[in-house]
Amino acid sequence: MSRIFFAVCLFLCSNSISAQNKDNPLRDSLRMASRDLSFHPDSVDLRLKKASWNIQLHEWNYAKDEYDIILKFNPRNLSALLYRAYVNVQLLRYNFARLDYQNLLSIVPGNFEAQLGLALLNEKDKHYTEAYDGMNHLISQYPDSAVAYAARANIEFERKMYDLAEDDYSKAISLDSNNKDYLLNRANIYILKKKKDLAIADLDRMVRLGTPRASIKDYYLKAYKIK
Repeated sequence: MSRIFFAVCLFLCSNSISAQNKDNPLRDSLRMASRDLSFHPDSVDLRLKKASWNIQLHEWNYAKDEYDIILKFNPRNLSALLYRAYVNVQLLRYNFARLDYQNLLSIVPGNFEAQLGLALLNEKDKHYTEAYDGMNHLISQYPDSAVAYAARANIEFERKMYDLAEDDYSKAISLDSNNKDYLLNRANIYILKKKKDLAIADLDRMVRLGTPRASIKDYYLKAYKIK
């Protein structure tokens, strides 16, 4: 599994092109996956594929049902454990999500995605100390991961630890220099800290990387108002 859980989350949570729309192409893919699965009900790959379409359509319970079936017969399936944990978070079943992450880590100690997911879950569940400790441990294991630094920065930002968040976003940017999300988050911190020139520099860098200036005009306005 790739070490880009944030990117995976963004992909899974991406706008669903009006999931209720009957013409949604995602629904066509789901129908095809369901049809194929009806002919091959024992296929783990097809069940995972169907669950992935359920997730993209935000059909969390349907996705959970598919992962439940897979894990009933193969409790060590890493993909099913990881994504069922994610689905359980969406369903606010935090204890079940925590158990899935812990089970995955018992099978693959040190797994990046499971550690990251567990830290993010702890932050969402207001277990801030556990979340921060988990991120520190993750970074000690994966010091070259931009995602890990950005995740810790997000926790620091939520707790208004702006100096630490700035440092971690800067580290993430040094490892992934073209990531516009990291740049925007750091620019926002610069705005909060009244660092006008640095905020504008990050916003300008985003524009050079292809971000439409109009889409971040509110950040520009806030930056230019700094005295």
